Amino acid sequence: MTDLQTGLAGIALLFLLLASSMPVAFAMTLVGLVGFAVVVNPAAALYMLATDYYDTFSSYGLTVIPLFVFMGQVAFHAGISRKLFNAAQSWFGWLRGGLAMATVGACAAFGAICGSGPATAATMAAVCLPEMKRYRYHPGFAAGTVAAGGSIGMMIPPSVVFIVYGVLTEQSIGKLFIAGIVPGLLISAMFMATIALLCARRPGLAPPASAAGWRERCRSLGGVVETLLLFALVMGGMFAGWFTPTEAAAVGAAGSVAIALGARKASFRMLATAMGETLRTSCMVLVIVAGATVFGHFLQITNVPTELAAWMSGLPLPAWGIMLAILFFYLVAGAFLDALALVMLTIPIFYPVVLDLGYDPIWFGVMIVLVTQMGVISPPVGVNVYVVSGMDRAVSLQSVFKGALPYLAALIVAALLLLAFPQIVTVPTTWVK
Repeated sequence: MTDLQTGLAGIALLFLLLASSMPVAFAMTLVGLVGFAVVVNPAAALYMLATDYYDTFSSYGLTVIPLFVFMGQVAFHAGISRKLFNAAQSWFGWLRGGLAMATVGACAAFGAICGSGPATAATMAAVCLPEMKRYRYHPGFAAGTVAAGGSIGMMIPPSVVFIVYGVLTEQSIGKLFIAGIVPGLLISAMFMATIALLCARRPGLAPPASAAGWRERCRSLGGVVETLLLFALVMGGMFAGWFTPTEAAAVGAAGSVAIALGARKASFRMLATAMGETLRTSCMVLVIVAGATVFGHFLQITNVPTELAAWMSGLPLPAWGIMLAILFFYLVAGAFLDALALVMLTIPIFYPVVLDLGYDPIWFGVMIVLVTQMGVISPPVGVNVYVVSGMDRAVSLQSVFKGALPYLAALIVAALLLLAFPQIVTVPTTWVK
């Protein structure tokens, strides 16, 4: 068996292990270790395993993940998510579908201090679903809106997927963060437009709520100020070149603690809870990163990425046609695999292809996040849908999937827009020092 055939056999074995419900980190580690031992030798494989795991868990660049996760956890326990929704509700609630629009706006704002789609969905499900129920919103529509809105947390920086992509491809995390801002706002606007169209066609989905007075609206903005200040400090500091992404994460974590202390929401119990959730989430991410590194080294020595890049680049299709095929693959695969696992599995394979086609790697990072957004609300394994369904047992899983499907269409339109006009992504990155 040639090295290339061994690599292809390893990929097939990996998908078999994933189908058997083996955790993705362990599956990638096992296949990478065994494959490397077959191609090289067992001693080299064991050395590679130890080195990759040690390098991952001791990586200075990856400390950005637990710091940003901690920032989001403290912000959540300090009640910032409730303040964001109340502010959005004051401004949009009087519209038909206004509470759903407020949910999208609150998801985008909370995503700016969270970085995780499922975490944003879980947080906003606890905050927004009771309000939409109180105003007799259709249960499936309300739950689907929360699931889709939570996905915005994957695009609005700081994003865990952007961090992992940047580490894997050695691209600037700061530039990736800046590149995600405009697409994140564009997707938020498209979700709100989707809500308006749905409610115009079916008014029974979302009865209008009571209108808030101007004094109440202005007062509600006070709950947004702290989030804007934290976001401006973190992103503005990176944008101006004052500090690196890792330093920005540390500043953001310290800022979230300062906000909690100022609001008198901080306590030893709250901080311990936030640290526990941060430890759990960070370990999960880092183990997946380490497993993907092991698997990636196995693929490299079998030349699978190089051969695939050469084959796809030689197809009788224009560059945009090949890119559409890659994005379609991500759309389908994202319906079956966790977003982070999908990125880890496929970046070593498709990244050389994208570079060979002449596409900007920062733009491709944004497109990867966009198609993984589709995956978290697509049946049968849309993780955000499962999160929201678990938060509200009264709504069936099928109803949540059905409620999220219109937003999937909006994401597809957004992907086509970014493919046709890559300047939406690339121009803002030129402003970063």
